[in-house]
Amino acid sequence: MKRALAAMLLLAACSKGDVIPGPRATPATGLEAAAIEAGVIPDPASVDITGLYAHDTDRVCIVPSAKAYRIGVLVDYGDNVTCASSGTVTRSGETLDVDIPAAPGCSFEARFEGDRLVFPAQVPEACARLCQRRASLAALKVERLSESASEASTLRDGKGQLLCDGS
Repeated sequence: MKRALAAMLLLAACSKGDVIPGPRATPATGLEAAAIEAGVIPDPASVDITGLYAHDTDRVCIVPSAKAYRIGVLVDYGDNVTCASSGTVTRSGETLDVDIPAAPGCSFEARFEGDRLVFPAQVPEACARLCQRRASLAALKVERLSESASEASTLRDGKGQLLCDGS
């Protein structure tokens, strides 16, 4: 048993950190379940998704609204290589169903991993209408900066429009 556990830990240490697995349809098992139970990592199914998330110049805000959560996304690489829009997000465990009505057909499933949001590697073609030049929402990964709804609601796009204002 100890050898099997040591082998699993050794394999986990050798795996690539940037590999993005697909959405998980089953609850955590094995080492992940034990880590959640011990409090080493948060259980994504019980953590509120409200907050401000970022990675470099990419930003995502999520705030609660009457029927679902409101989401705002800003990808900004400078020189007018940007994406920005707002929409709604509903949650089922670790799966987030994102819908951006400004670009009809721009709906996709993202993953919530406790303190990180991961967009799919391929988003619907309709999402390109939200972006300028070579920017894309595909494979967006952001880490939580704040759990504050009031802080998240202040995120603005490049034109100064609030992305998570609740309207």
